[in-house]
Amino acid sequence: MTTHRFIPTSFHNVIGSVSPALHIADGDTVVTETLDAAGHGKDGVKQASGPNPMNGPIFVEGAEPGDALKVEIISMIPTRDTGFTRSVVAANVVDPEAVRDLPPRDIAMWAIDREALTVRLSEPVGGLENFVLPLAPMIGCFGVAPSLGQAISTATSGEYGGNMDYRLFGPGTTVRLPVAAPGALFFLGDCHAVQGDGEIVGTGVETTFEVTVRLTVEKKAGLVWPRGETAEDIFTIGNARPLDQALQHATSEMLNWLAADYGLDRTAASHLLGQVVRYDVGNVFDPAYTMACRVAKKWLVRR
Repeated sequence: MTTHRFIPTSFHNVIGSVSPALHIADGDTVVTETLDAAGHGKDGVKQASGPNPMNGPIFVEGAEPGDALKVEIISMIPTRDTGFTRSVVAANVVDPEAVRDLPPRDIAMWAIDREALTVRLSEPVGGLENFVLPLAPMIGCFGVAPSLGQAISTATSGEYGGNMDYRLFGPGTTVRLPVAAPGALFFLGDCHAVQGDGEIVGTGVETTFEVTVRLTVEKKAGLVWPRGETAEDIFTIGNARPLDQALQHATSEMLNWLAADYGLDRTAASHLLGQVVRYDVGNVFDPAYTMACRVAKKWLVRR
């Protein structure tokens, strides 16, 4: 299989059926450098407008509607020593009467130590003088072209993926996306150095990365929503608003997965999920919220 070093000459604020920037064979690997969510490159120079400018799309030979595109996130190497967040939680994550007491949502800068692999506020605030986080890279926004020739803003998400902002979308994770257009048309960008559940300040620590992914076609996969797995867990993703609808999508996709690959009928799957499921909130800031339905592999036997 071939490894491609993809250097974008333009960026997209939509995920959709636009002209491919790169053609690759099934199973090839792509190495590319991303911009941050506001469009700045590794040198801090603004190269594109926000939100979340995407590299791509990448056309994968052999991918057709009804297939899945398997995305193996192989590595993410930070390419800059700084990142940014907003300084205050978003208004929609607190009680309405508490909104008036929130300070202004200014930009806060963070220092990324690429040798120690840590992240900290560039100007620590009171009580957080010793607040140092381990680097935990993740891709905030990635996906394949949606159905019907649509081109959808990188501010949001859907069945095709998009701006899901789920912290497990990092190195070592494999993601499967439902293909809806010839070639899949894969996009990625908006990488974070670290982020908590929910993306409740409206950002992770937004910065730039060199990202390596392997893209493989799985024929007639029957996915409706994205699926993922780590060494320890499998998970499904639902993107919608309100949050309970995102949970419903993720749970329905998990029931389908447990039946197809693990031989569990609805009763068996219900017993399993009822006691061991974990729900993670990807984001509650974007137009569509993201919920992950996660099950530890230790409870599963593949059939």
